[in-house]
Amino acid sequence: MEHVKLREKIGYGLGDAASSMFWKLFTMYLLFFYTDVVGISAAVVGTMFLITRIWDTFLDPFIGILGDRTHSRFGKFRPYLLWGAIPFGLCGILTFSSWGGDSEISKIVYAYVTYTLMMMVYSFVNVPYASLLGVMSPDPQTRTSLSSYRMTFAFGGSILVLFLIEPLVDIFSKMKIVDGVPSQAFGWQMAAVVFAILAAIMFFLTFSWTKERVKPIKEEKTSLKDDVKDLATNKPWWILLVAGIMVIGFNSLRDGSAVYYFKYYVEASDTFSFT
Repeated sequence: MEHVKLREKIGYGLGDAASSMFWKLFTMYLLFFYTDVVGISAAVVGTMFLITRIWDTFLDPFIGILGDRTHSRFGKFRPYLLWGAIPFGLCGILTFSSWGGDSEISKIVYAYVTYTLMMMVYSFVNVPYASLLGVMSPDPQTRTSLSSYRMTFAFGGSILVLFLIEPLVDIFSKMKIVDGVPSQAFGWQMAAVVFAILAAIMFFLTFSWTKERVKPIKEEKTSLKDDVKDLATNKPWWILLVAGIMVIGFNSLRDGSAVYYFKYYVEASDTFSFT
């Protein structure tokens, strides 16, 4: 059995660091960006989040089915990191961009389109990335070690966003003055550019530094229709689906309200760069 070296473990961890950077941006700051920067009502944004994430929850299994049926010289799952790195970054930038002028309808349509695309690309990359663990090594201890690196780097990616996002928004906002006021919209967009570049580089490194070693046993070929039918009648999957939606909803409410709390209620909120 080929030994998994430190560089490969780091490479695998970088993949979740990239995903976690934008996931933390979504859960902590996207609601604030839409309401206080773009100018969309909280009720509209909340409805959009609910609809998009329910759709995304149903999409994930189909991405998994697609990954299982992928055969390339790079393997089953690594190619998605290569193919999805740049679209992931571009969709992240578009999501944190303001478009539509003074028309609220245009802003809402743009938000729906870009956020839905972002979540689809997120699944396109993240589902195969999660599956990659199973084919990197057949050894349970090695997989546990890889999982530890993944969790550590995911935590690191989240901390990096929390540490840098507000200073970056403040710096970039001052680079574009609109009617004598720093442009918050430009600040958020350029801050997203920074994290998009970092995420794309990390995904490329994950693709380059990891290797698929576990070759599947001769597979029994089934049709997509049969796979969907099996999924639809899988009661544990439906339970996990509902639980996943509830967990995501709770985390989104908790994290999304934190920025408002510190901006509008914490006495020392003037230390933030949003005002």
